Amino acid sequence: MLVIRSIGLFALAALFEIGGAWLVWQGVREHRGWAWIGAGVLALGVYGFVATLQPNADFGRILAAYGGVFVAGSLAWGMVADGYRPDRYDVTGALICLAGVAVIMYAPRGG
Repeated sequence: MLVIRSIGLFALAALFEIGGAWLVWQGVREHRGWAWIGAGVLALGVYGFVATLQPNADFGRILAAYGGVFVAGSLAWGMVADGYRPDRYDVTGALICLAGVAVIMYAPRGG
């Protein structure tokens, strides 16, 4: 059950971090204004809080593993929000990153 909770928290963190960065991007690069930027900054703050809810207490491990989630999530966000079409190398790289997440977070550790 802890693994399912952890995966859900990674997905929620990705939603807020990638979404927040996208909102800032839209506000600045697409000239949508300060409201978009402000919403992005708030979302990024929520991301920081969500990361603290992981069952594992090791900050370095959580953030290292989240990096892989961020890679895959960013490609998925680009597909949905911007019509980005990843190629097979994007997909392969994202799958490698997610395999790294699984090893970092969920490999059995003794003692």
